[in-house]
Amino acid sequence: MSERGISHAVTVEVNGEKVSRIVAARQLLVHFIRDTLGLTGTHIGCDTGNCGACSVIVNGKLVKSCMILAPQVDGATIETVEGLADGGSLSPLQEAFHRYHALQCGYCTPGMLMSATYLLRQNPHPTDQEIRRGIRGNICRCTGYVNIVKAIRAASQEQLSGSRPEPTAVSEEV
Repeated sequence: MSERGISHAVTVEVNGEKVSRIVAARQLLVHFIRDTLGLTGTHIGCDTGNCGACSVIVNGKLVKSCMILAPQVDGATIETVEGLADGGSLSPLQEAFHRYHALQCGYCTPGMLMSATYLLRQNPHPTDQEIRRGIRGNICRCTGYVNIVKAIRAASQEQLSGSRPEPTAVSEEV
């Protein structure tokens, strides 16, 4: 027992790098990522699993890291927003978010990017309605989602064609 309760050894692969740490049994994954590993791109929003700011990909599944204890991911592969860039270059999805102004304050952006990454892996060419459904677990209080949908659609089209698509209108249907 430590001062903070029972401790556990946790070994995970985070963004391609294997790391091992001793953590308190009650440490949330979001705090493990931010405080223990220093990867502050994953944001803490609501602490109740509602906002999606803390979304990461664990073993290929999108999860809200405020709802999982760090010891539960022992042996897992974790992807955070820091892992999206490739060798210092933004991923096509990140570039599309920049190009389409799909962020304002930026607080929701890391979680939104992770949800969009997961969506595009599951469905490389989603419709606007499927995009909206894919990001419904993420709350954005600034953008109204229109440019986020445009950016995700553009990244999808870029994957398909290998070139940047021209901006087009987004269906306003929810």
